[in-house]
Amino acid sequence: MGHLLSKNGNRLKKKKKRKAQKKSKWRDCFLQGPCMLCFIVHGNSDDERLESSAARLAERYTALSSPEDCARFLLSPPELAIWEGPGKSLLSAVPAKLIAPPVLFCGTVPSVAADYSDMVCKRKCGELRRSAPCKQPRCAFQEAPDSTGVRDAPSATAHCHLPHCPLPSSSSPSELEAGHSAGDAGGTVAVLQGGGSSSSASSSSSGCNHEYVDTPLEGRDLEVADTPSINHLPSSILLKVFSHLSVKERCLGVSLVCRYWRDLCLDFQFWKQIDLSGFQQVTDDLLVKIASRRQNVMEINISDCRKVQDGGVRALAQHCPGLLRYTAYRCKQLSDASLSAVAAHCPLLQKVHVGNQDKLTDGALRKLGECCSQLRDVHLGQCYGVSDDGMVALAKGCPKLQKIYMQENKLVTDKSVQAFAEHCPQLQFVGFMGCSVTSLGVIHLTRLKNLSSLDLRHISELSSETVMEVVRSCRSLSSLNLCLNWSINDRCVEIIAKEGRSLKELYLVSCKITDYALIAIGQYSNTIETVDAGWCKEITDQGATQIAQSSKSLRYLGLMRCDKVNEETVERLVQQYPHIVFSTVMQDCKRTLERAYQMGWNPSSSTAS
Repeated sequence: MGHLLSKNGNRLKKKKKRKAQKKSKWRDCFLQGPCMLCFIVHGNSDDERLESSAARLAERYTALSSPEDCARFLLSPPELAIWEGPGKSLLSAVPAKLIAPPVLFCGTVPSVAADYSDMVCKRKCGELRRSAPCKQPRCAFQEAPDSTGVRDAPSATAHCHLPHCPLPSSSSPSELEAGHSAGDAGGTVAVLQGGGSSSSASSSSSGCNHEYVDTPLEGRDLEVADTPSINHLPSSILLKVFSHLSVKERCLGVSLVCRYWRDLCLDFQFWKQIDLSGFQQVTDDLLVKIASRRQNVMEINISDCRKVQDGGVRALAQHCPGLLRYTAYRCKQLSDASLSAVAAHCPLLQKVHVGNQDKLTDGALRKLGECCSQLRDVHLGQCYGVSDDGMVALAKGCPKLQKIYMQENKLVTDKSVQAFAEHCPQLQFVGFMGCSVTSLGVIHLTRLKNLSSLDLRHISELSSETVMEVVRSCRSLSSLNLCLNWSINDRCVEIIAKEGRSLKELYLVSCKITDYALIAIGQYSNTIETVDAGWCKEITDQGATQIAQSSKSLRYLGLMRCDKVNEETVERLVQQYPHIVFSTVMQDCKRTLERAYQMGWNPSSSTAS
């Protein structure tokens, strides 16, 4: 659809362009249209041997006194041979005053009206061919019935000095056939509707200035001309529409529609954020070309691009000093060289997400600490070569850091946690899932007064007293993840519910809690909206029912694989408390089916296929 519209839009543009060219080309011609004299005057020829003959013919032409004599003179065999000679611009060097006889355009000579059928262009055929209508001037001649079979004018008051000529000799056979078929489909010789019985035409020494009326086009061309095209919209609107598409949709879809859309897709605003994640065909050469042409890149994502090497990232960094966000998850082929280059050439860097890079070591983190003091968001999950040395250097060099996330980094210990707590007071999100961190390091987080999200999953030596102290000290804490920690018990959850004045999300998957923990949440907390107690084997129907009854803020309760909670109880709670989402295996399956039905999925058609 877009291709069709854009094609029509381009066709309209080409028509307008050709129309403007024709208007300027025939502006000073006799009939201001594609007549034989116009082609002669404006034709291109290098043959100058016939210039004297053309001058003599022009002088003879100006001496004629009647339209009949003018027509027979122009179409007589001797003179016609000169017009058709190698030089088709014979009159180009002749002054305009010699070739603008007013006698051809004024006066009415009914006696010669019957001979107008002989005034067709005899170079191609002996009879009049039908062709597409075009602009014609109004003149003082009254059209008489044509003996060649051409259709008569719609009214007797219509005026035209000549029947419509076929296409010039330079036209291609396909154009001639198209014009002939258009006539067979109902197109007639172009006749202009006059306002009265006659219309006088003014002339001057430089030619005639006649009034023109567009004859309506018929057939397919009319439909194309009248069809609205999306390309008629201002480019600013199209840019706004394209901005809602991804880079993949613009590069592999929109930019292939037409040249106009391709140029729009090259607009600089689309190349500030470049998401190339998952494109296996992305190579260093592509990054170099993007960087060399688009130096205003602010964000680049090359996650899962396995063919990108350190050289491509280095070239990108060199050409994009204003880079703010760099993401490269699961690019195991990259090493310290790529991240060091980004740090060295992009001092304004604010976000670095390079999770799951085995070759990354402390050297790159030291470079980040030295060069990128504006860094705010760092994700180094599953970078097994990173240790406390690099983390401490990063913490000391980036005092504005707000997010730090580590995952399964076994070389990261309490020393790193203490460094971030001391040197990065603006930290809001802290995650040390699966790291070699203990309660001795976590207790330092009580210094972070702006802490809002804390992820302490799978910390081997985490005491409930440390967690309670962190909740008491960090009053802005809104999300707490304590999953996979068997040290978290009912008393700890009770203190969390009492002291967590801003807490909204509490994740307790696979913790050592019972119904008492859920009852305490419903009784003491007015802010907690999400509670996930999945895989807690001691949770029963009593805990699920009482937290649903007593909590005024609860909106989600996770009970996945809580085997002591009956499904009948959950069904009853779903009916009684529709504002709460209960997550079990059966309830999740039902919601999935409901979404599938809403999207039009039909089980019968799925089975048949």
